[in-house]
Amino acid sequence: RSSIMLSASKIVKPQGEKPDEFEQSVSQALMELEMNSDLKSSLRELQIRGAKECDLSGKKAIILFVPVPQLRQFQKIQVRLVRELEKKFSGKHVVCVAQRRILPKPKPKVVSKYKQKRPYSRTLTSVHNAILDDLCYPAEIVGKRTRVRLDGSHLIKVHLDKNQQTNVEHKLDTFSAVYKKLCGKEVVFEFPEYML
Repeated sequence: RSSIMLSASKIVKPQGEKPDEFEQSVSQALMELEMNSDLKSSLRELQIRGAKECDLSGKKAIILFVPVPQLRQFQKIQVRLVRELEKKFSGKHVVCVAQRRILPKPKPKVVSKYKQKRPYSRTLTSVHNAILDDLCYPAEIVGKRTRVRLDGSHLIKVHLDKNQQTNVEHKLDTFSAVYKKLCGKEVVFEFPEYML
């Protein structure tokens, strides 16, 4: 009973929502890492907002949703945290994404229930770009190209920094599939050879 209470302290859901079984298992894993690993001091302050498991052509990946204010702290320990969680969940790929909100586009002549003008960080474009940055971390995005096919569909080509190629190369398919699931857009990742 106490372990369930403790694991619940690692996950914060909006008012009235209860974490599902999968989220509790992720929360439990985070709690165990906090108890038994050298990530203890870093993890003590951190919580997640939710977790999702998604199927990627035969494999499964775990998406952790973290609060935006804590994203920086998560990223400091992300490489180690992800490695430990992947061991616990038998090799499933783990990605961390901040839980952001998209506000609807204000319509002319309609009184908005929000007091202020919609900030740029709440627009669809901004949120989708930020999700892409979160997914690729620790690799940095150095360029983007959008290709519009003849049938009108878009393909985003994302160029990543070659310095991190060895760390993230094996996860590129996961990144593409997770981004497609979260944002509904097709994306491919490349490590371009820049000629100076």
